[in-house]
Amino acid sequence: MEIKVCGPGCAKCHEAERIVNEAVDEAGVSATVEKITDFNEIAKLGVFSTPAVIIDGQVKCVGKAPTKKDVLSWIS
Repeated sequence: MEIKVCGPGCAKCHEAERIVNEAVDEAGVSATVEKITDFNEIAKLGVFSTPAVIIDGQVKCVGKAPTKKDVLSWIS
């Protein structure tokens, strides 16, 4: 599983990354979590508002940090 957390590094982006990492650890799934901060790269992924979470190429959350419950439902 490939998870991308997109954002320039603001507080909400850090929160999204922390929540995703906690959920992955809690679920015990095998996943690569990548932080993408380059706006051009983020735009290429079709995301124009951050933070955003993309799982296996599918945009799951845009413009806010997800809840841990949401992330767990996406990765289970």
